[in-house]
Formats: sequence, structure tokens, C-alpha cells
Amino acid sequence: MRQSLSLYLYLIRLQLRTRLQYRASLIIGWVAQAFGYASVYGAIWIVASRFEKLGGWVWPEIALMLGFHVLGYALGALFTLVQLRRMEELVRLGTYDTLLVRPVSPWAYLVFSGFNIEYGGHIALGIGMMVWALPQLGMDWSLLTVLQLVASLISAALLTGSILTMIAAMALVLTRSRYLFGIYFDFWELSRYPITIFAMPLQFVLLSVVPLGYMAYVPIAALLGKPVPVIGEAAPFTAILAGPFMVGVAILVWQSCQRRYQGAGG
Repeated sequence: MRQSLSLYLYLIRLQLRTRLQYRASLIIGWVAQAFGYASVYGAIWIVASRFEKLGGWVWPEIALMLGFHVLGYALGALFTLVQLRRMEELVRLGTYDTLLVRPVSPWAYLVFSGFNIEYGGHIALGIGMMVWALPQLGMDWSLLTVLQLVASLISAALLTGSILTMIAAMALVLTRSRYLFGIYFDFWELSRYPITIFAMPLQFVLLSVVPLGYMAYVPIAALLGKPVPVIGEAAPFTAILAGPFMVGVAILVWQSCQRRYQGAGG
């Protein structure tokens, strides 16, 4: 266990040293990403300001949710998105077979050897929006509230990594799975908004079949004391447990798909 952990940390250090060789390019990428997301959020701000509320949420509440959403996503995606989005290519070219003979988990090798620090813009924007929004809401803070916020954020990051892992695992069985990432991001964009603006069937989907409602809406609604459809008073607990639960599901899906993997020639 200790040797594996040391190996993973070494892979992360190698990746960091490689990325930091071109600091100017990295910083420009961060700024570009932040501006790209800020422009989308600006459009949401215009709508929320025009109608005063969006699904019963005022702008500072929406800003807190957007900041939480992009921050939780970035913390999960920096370990998984770029690395696992290549699974289709790895399987199709037979490169994944070479990972199976290494004395380390193929998933762990892909994740840690491809650690991606290019999400700095996402992280800075998310933290900035949350820091701005929280004082506007006049919340009563306690140690329990802080722990709830932190635990929910970790859960959102785990949820991101788990779903991306399951999508990538499909390539081991289907060979092609990149189109599933497109479907994921379609639902991911919907999860930016208070789900109360959607019809009940879509609310149910975002809280069950494609559980991206736990990325930001459920945690922030629970933090602000807002009612959550379907879940109700269990919202604070589900916001914290959704990520760990999906980690367990992702492990089962990955192992199941790997057992069925038959190589590039399948």
C-alpha cells in the first residue's frame, strides 16, 4: 500500500514538473477557461436579474451554486476527464493491453500519470464566486455548517470522477464510448441551474438516473435550507453520501467491464 501510494505521488510530481515547464501557456489557459465560464455565468446573471428570481433562487444563491458546481467538477475532473477520455483510443489501438501487464492498477496509472493542473481557471473562478456570494446571503455559520459544505464539495468531486470512470469503462466493452461524454456534458450543463425550473420527470432523472443534481443543486439547497423535490429533508445527507455511493458503483462497473474486456480485436 505504501509503495503504491509513493508511486502515485511520484507520477503526480512528474506530471506537475512537465506542465510547469510552460508556465506562461498554462496561465493563459487558466485565464481563457475562467473567461469562458464567466461569459456563460454572465448570461445566467442577466436572466436572473431580469426576472429577479430563477426557480425561486436569487442571483447570490445562484452564484454560490455555480461556484460550487464548477469547483466540485474541477476537483474531480483534474484526476479523470482528460485521462479517461482517451480510453476509446487506448482500447482501439491496443495500448490498453500494455497497462494490464504492469504491476499497478490500469485505472490508477491512467489517473495519476495524467494528473491535469489545467483546471486552475475553474478552481479560481469557483472559489471567487463562492467567496463573493457567501457574505451576500448572511448565513449563520457553525462548525457543522462548514463541515457540511466541505463534505458536500468532496462528494461532488467524487461524483464527477465516478461518472467519468463509468463512461470510460464502457470502452472496454463497447470499444467506442466518447459519444457518452457528450451526453454527460449535456446533462452536466443542466445541473448548473436550480432543477426546480425543469419539469418533474427531468428533476427525477437528475436526482436518480443521471444524478448530477447532487453536483451543486442539492448541496447548496440543503445549505440554504431550501426545499428539495423528491428527496425532501434527506437532502443534507444525500448531498454528502452521493459521491461515496457513486464511487462504489464506479468500482463495480469498472471491474465488471474489465472482466469482459477481450482486447482490441475483441
